Amino acid sequence: MTTTNQVASGASTSIPTVGRRLVIVGASGMVGGYALRYALDNSAVGNVTSIGRKKLGISHPRLKEVLHENFADCSGLADALSGQDATVYCLGTYTGSVSDAQLRAITADYTIEFARVLRSSSPDAAFSFLSGNGADPTGRSRLAFARYKGQAENALLAAGFPRVYLFRPAYIYPVAPRKEPNLSYRLLRAIYPVFRLLFPNQVIRADDLARAMVDLAIRGRSEREDVVFENRDIRAIVESHNAPTRYPRASV
Repeated sequence: MTTTNQVASGASTSIPTVGRRLVIVGASGMVGGYALRYALDNSAVGNVTSIGRKKLGISHPRLKEVLHENFADCSGLADALSGQDATVYCLGTYTGSVSDAQLRAITADYTIEFARVLRSSSPDAAFSFLSGNGADPTGRSRLAFARYKGQAENALLAAGFPRVYLFRPAYIYPVAPRKEPNLSYRLLRAIYPVFRLLFPNQVIRADDLARAMVDLAIRGRSEREDVVFENRDIRAIVESHNAPTRYPRASV
């Protein structure tokens, strides 16, 4: 786990966490869907604004659904993003399912554009970002996915948000049955029980990941911090049993 740009010393100052206003982007996806359900059941969350291309088919008194088709231009979301306390950003796609140009647009460009509008509308919002294992902020990776995730991470860290949490999970176990996107995912799901025992730091349940992303985003902290959570760090959060107040602190 890596921390950058964190206030150096002094006691942590908390702010009230009841009634937090949370934005979830990509709630029609696997991790985003779990994040939405967890947030709606969380007493610390006052209301949830879900932003995505598809209708969710969910009705809840604390849920506001905003449909937005073109994430290349998020200017139209300015009003919906005004006065928000935190965002959990899970919009993404699988490598190989789209062209390289689309992969870059969805992975990096859409994230950067959304962050631009959110920062203008809610400058004090915290930002939890679903990145990925191997994300490369240096841009030197041979893997396009790693370069584009790294590009998005760099932009979020430079955007000026007071708190940015970058989650880099390895294999995300779907928990519920689904149609797997490719052969690799079908194989991983089939061998998951053994893979989890042999390589525990290379797997994370989708619902556990979502819970960690929400908890970090909505916890009340007044100091600035930017934290990168690798898969083993996410597992430590899940196992802390006292989220969100006893998360392991990163060393500078």
